[in-house]
Amino acid sequence: MAGSVTAELTRLRRGLESIIGIPATEGNQVEVLRNGAEVFPAMLRAIREAETTVDLLTFQLGTGPIVQEMVAALVERALAGVRVRVLVDAIGSRRVDQALVADLRRAGVDFEWFRPITNLRLWEHENRTHRKVLVVDSRIGFAGGVNTSEEWQGDARSPEEWRDTHLRIEGPAVDGLVAAFGTDWVDANRSFCDLDDEFPEQAQAGSSAVQVVRGSDGTGWSDIANVLGALLTLARRRVRIVSAYFAPDDQFVGLLCEAADRGVDVEVLLPGRNADQRFVQLAAEAQFAKLIGTGVRVWSYQRTMIHAKIVLVDDLVACVGSANFDRRSMRLNHEIEVIVLDPEVVAELDGHYTDDLAEAELIEGSRWARRGLHQRVQEQFVRPLRGRL
Repeated sequence: MAGSVTAELTRLRRGLESIIGIPATEGNQVEVLRNGAEVFPAMLRAIREAETTVDLLTFQLGTGPIVQEMVAALVERALAGVRVRVLVDAIGSRRVDQALVADLRRAGVDFEWFRPITNLRLWEHENRTHRKVLVVDSRIGFAGGVNTSEEWQGDARSPEEWRDTHLRIEGPAVDGLVAAFGTDWVDANRSFCDLDDEFPEQAQAGSSAVQVVRGSDGTGWSDIANVLGALLTLARRRVRIVSAYFAPDDQFVGLLCEAADRGVDVEVLLPGRNADQRFVQLAAEAQFAKLIGTGVRVWSYQRTMIHAKIVLVDDLVACVGSANFDRRSMRLNHEIEVIVLDPEVVAELDGHYTDDLAEAELIEGSRWARRGLHQRVQEQFVRPLRGRL
């Protein structure tokens, strides 16, 4: 049994490395963090213990007590002589208190907006950074779906506390997170590095193999689309997906259906009654009949908004990051995905998935076939717009 698991894990790893062209690294320690109740204390602890550098990249630096607490920690480290850089998306972070931005800059934090809006032609500004990355001392990294805003505080106990997943990483894979920050920093017209920057070797910190994939805007399929497509194509037994915003194009709907047709157990967990973007939810619902008809099980999470972005394959591979199953993540945004090839980490995430299903409702095919005319009209209206979501 152990030999077959090793062989299958090797097949998946080599398949991903060959298709994406990015090698996995050995010797990483990966810690799964569930919800803000675990994510924010771990991030704040790392920042407060920083000795040389802190680099924070996020789509949404928003509102609420956690933003004030994060800013206070960054200010304290900057005043202590730590080099602190903060890069936030100009649209995603448009509601941040400007007084807090002023506090950061006054303390010596190097604060930058990613692609600020320069005119009212918003269609010219749809390429955003959607990455959520924190790197401390170039050796501790965080990545996943969690933004820094009050919606993510707490433990997903009510609609005011969103459900999400983040990873804490030590080891060679942190270099991939360093690059995710650095490439967006350069995009913001800042320098690649300072002449006196040091680039120490990453220590072996654990036993997980990890592949870090970055996606950027451009024509054709991005590496994010390639890795998500590869995971669906390589799966032999089971695929479990969580996606906050699920608007796959026909090609990805086809990949999901093909996996189910060849006997793969495919499950998709999506936001339910607490979805924060009904228009995108309708785009997902427009695909339900086809997905359910080919055997894909679709679940609707009920407790709160589920914002996680996770793919689990064959109990051997986990993909956690910032990318959704939509055009925006696959073609327009800068994203980051962390692929963990470690059955123990996958088992923990799989347990969380099973816990989440206890708070979800299965979309039954017979019930969905009886949905009303109003719902059907809305689905038809949004279907041609999937390519813009």
